[in-house]
Amino acid sequence: MRGWWQDFTDLVLPAECGGCGRLRTVLCPECRAALSGAVPSRVRPVPEPPGLPVVHAAARYADEVRAVLLAHKERGALALMAPLGTALAGAVRAGLETSGTAAMGGDRPVLLVPVPSARAAVRARGHDPARRIALAAAGELRRAGTAARVLAVLRQRRAVADQSGLNSRQRQDNLAGALALAPGGDRLLRGGSVVLVDDLMTTGASLTEAARAVRAATAREQRTRAYGGMAEAAIAHRRNPGLISYGGATPAVYAATGREGREERIAGSADEGTDSRHAVPGIAGAGGAGDVICAAVVAAPPDSFEINRN
Repeated sequence: MRGWWQDFTDLVLPAECGGCGRLRTVLCPECRAALSGAVPSRVRPVPEPPGLPVVHAAARYADEVRAVLLAHKERGALALMAPLGTALAGAVRAGLETSGTAAMGGDRPVLLVPVPSARAAVRARGHDPARRIALAAAGELRRAGTAARVLAVLRQRRAVADQSGLNSRQRQDNLAGALALAPGGDRLLRGGSVVLVDDLMTTGASLTEAARAVRAATAREQRTRAYGGMAEAAIAHRRNPGLISYGGATPAVYAATGREGREERIAGSADEGTDSRHAVPGIAGAGGAGDVICAAVVAAPPDSFEINRN
């Protein structure tokens, strides 16, 4: 007869390896190597949906890796969160290095934005797999010296059909317009480099929709702030015609800076104030805070790796 302590032990230390079933180990050395032993690679689904950011994956979705992801997602093997987070952190680093963000000296934190699961799926599973793995990946990145945090700002704003059994085009149609940022999410994304994260990429439809939602929200926020800054600058220019301007243009970027800093201090995040500049239409050199830099996943289908050899 099993005691309550044995049930608890199985939650912390599963009875078998999540990949191959070896007894009394969270993840055996062979399965750990399959998960994060290779150099993360860029992956491209076929066909590649328009708007998909550059995606890097740590491992091929097959055999032991597939078993590990399913054990964590569907069977609640929560102890696998740590090795999965390590694998995802490797894919994030690869994406940052490819985009050139890693060479910025850590001036802005890396903001991991997980693709949300449907509410019904979260209730059925008892957890949100992508968010849980993202938290583990952020911890791994911080231990290695990269400022990182998780912002779960994406929400499903309408019901979507079960993705299983749908082809690439059907998945895109199913998810089109399904995601949006939570209220205030655009402000939280101001201060860092956004990396979309998920446990698995198959057709790329989920990451494409997540990127669209983030870009749409940050673009609206940037336009609002730019127009507000221009209005403030115009008033200041009328009061003091000696203000510097370039080519007859009102210096909107500079006039908006003080107000942006105050708003970010009110938001309560020191990291968000590290780079408050935003792209302003017609003004070169403005920053791109809140832009989607890249995407990273634990695993992707083997054929999405193969295309990178051509």
